[in-house]
Amino acid sequence: MFNIKKLLFGGAASPTDLAPEVREALAAWRAQPAAALDEVHFHTRYVVLDIAAAGLNVEEDSLQGIAAIGLGRGGIVLPADVLAIDLATGGEDDAAAFDRQLMALLQFTAKCPLVSYRVPFVATFLQRAFRERLGLDFQPVWIDLAWLLADLFKEINDTVGPRDVWLEAFHVQGSAGRDPVTNALALARLLQVALPRAAERGMDTPGKLMDAAQARRFLRQSA
Repeated sequence: MFNIKKLLFGGAASPTDLAPEVREALAAWRAQPAAALDEVHFHTRYVVLDIAAAGLNVEEDSLQGIAAIGLGRGGIVLPADVLAIDLATGGEDDAAAFDRQLMALLQFTAKCPLVSYRVPFVATFLQRAFRERLGLDFQPVWIDLAWLLADLFKEINDTVGPRDVWLEAFHVQGSAGRDPVTNALALARLLQVALPRAAERGMDTPGKLMDAAQARRFLRQSA
């Protein structure tokens, strides 16, 4: 089992400390252009992300797994467009393997807009891992389904609540446990529901989805 906590508490990594193939892949990823936020949904690849963690405290609890699912052409999930990373197995303190897995995630997401539920929780775990292991300030474009769904479907729930509220409302099967692949697939199906409603309301680009989710969060927190 990876000793993730030990790997993440040794101080920020320097690119010169990385394996050559990881360092080269990271440089190539940095050189990629950012995703266009003004493209319509049909021309945008969204990546839905979910994680499994040992607990809720990023300072104390370890990352157990990561799942990412790509959606293209307005919300189609392709069987091959899935990445699953299991951090609960592997050699003790295998830092090089952990670095390669994080790099694989970067290459998979390819600077596309990322979608999750309650983004701050997911983002905090990932930011720490990328900062400590790859020396990377991971600041992708995030779209938070927790706030977006509350804005698009006020008739169901006009505030942020448990993810299960939305899964039940749209008859989507999720996981009662911490299986990130099952949970990411459930979030992908919620995004599939959200995209047509968003387009009907003129939110036809990832930039507009992000703005709508952020505006909803701001209004709720200011109320």
